[in-house]
Amino acid sequence: MEKNEAPATPSYPISSVDNALRLLLLFRERKSVRLTEACAYLGVAHSTAHRLLAMLVHHGFVRQDKGSRTYRPGPTLVEIGLAVVQNMDVRAEARPFLVRLAEEFEETIHLVTLEGNQARFLDSVECDRALRVAARTGKVLPAHCTSAGKALLAALPEEDVHALYPEGKLDAQTGQSLRSMRALDAALDEVRSRGYATNSEESEEGVGSVAIALVNKAGHAVAAIAVAVPVSRLNSRIETHIVRALREVRDEFRELSD
Repeated sequence: MEKNEAPATPSYPISSVDNALRLLLLFRERKSVRLTEACAYLGVAHSTAHRLLAMLVHHGFVRQDKGSRTYRPGPTLVEIGLAVVQNMDVRAEARPFLVRLAEEFEETIHLVTLEGNQARFLDSVECDRALRVAARTGKVLPAHCTSAGKALLAALPEEDVHALYPEGKLDAQTGQSLRSMRALDAALDEVRSRGYATNSEESEEGVGSVAIALVNKAGHAVAAIAVAVPVSRLNSRIETHIVRALREVRDEFRELSD
């Protein structure tokens, strides 16, 4: 697709979804939108526009001003935009560190952020070894099953962690995955004490990893970097070397971050 070429229209458009998305795009041009303006913009009846806006309000994408009755961007829309920008910034800032660690250890390196109780793999640098851990860019896994996820969960207060698991259920990926809140609490206490997290075949059989949270100058954990290693190569000596390198990366990242 050329840089300025508009994307093709879907073969089977859903009119209600199309209208809702068009309404959201309207807020790029206007700070507020009235119901009559939404009707005219979409070319639909008042009742249709009202139902669409009510659903967007329900999910927090827009909010209605009680005084003027106009609609304005809501917290969900703002949060999504900020999250996308933050993830782009973190990925750009962390990329050189991923490359450096991949070259130093000849292993696959992951950059991960937390989405609720899930770990989102933002970026990966895969090594060239025949036996290696595959890149996971774009993949989502239960945070408690990954070293990077545990590093980020450990940066939260215990009550916030429990709020992410309201039913106290932990989905298992393998036979080694944590299965109870008691086990997770104990694991996170250990991460907080050591300053880094580990994973031994908890997300995938044969895969181990060591991770550390990346903290900005404000003291907030914005992502985590994990060195992923086949368990056949991950021993205490290698783990010690990885931890040392990750701590150096953490300190350098904090100095460079905004």
